Amino acid sequence: MTATATLSKAPAATVIRADYANADHAADIVGMLRVYAMDPMGGGEDLSSEVQANLVPGLAATPAASSLLAYVGDEVAGLANLMTTFSSFGGKPLINIHDIVVAKNHRGTGVGRALFAEIETMAREMGACKVTLEVLEGNAPAKALYASLGYGDYVLDPEMGRALFWQKRL
Repeated sequence: MTATATLSKAPAATVIRADYANADHAADIVGMLRVYAMDPMGGGEDLSSEVQANLVPGLAATPAASSLLAYVGDEVAGLANLMTTFSSFGGKPLINIHDIVVAKNHRGTGVGRALFAEIETMAREMGACKVTLEVLEGNAPAKALYASLGYGDYVLDPEMGRALFWQKRL
């Protein structure tokens, strides 16, 4: 399954479901995740050589993992790493967008929208109840895109506030 989107006069982006055994796909996944990692929204530091070496084999060994690659012509322009899990409250699968990145020279051209269109197609195919993601408070362009696509804060009871995403590094 592929999704195609275009905005204004920009060339259309084609989104494919990555094959972890395909060396070109593997290289593009690592390359785009490095772009994300080096961006201020990804921490501003390159991935270590160990992470680069383990990334695709680790994804391939994780049954819940899948990845999408967006291309404009032959150029990789975007990546989404996804994790499928189960919503205990929804009683159905859900997709968590673990990583999503669009190359700087393709931002604002529809690549992100094309990735989201394919993510939502995948979610519908599996009967998922929702798609989740995390976003940094200061990432205004990403938040604007996500909001325009219908994403918003996770709130069960407004008096209890919004859900927070916490972590503990090991």
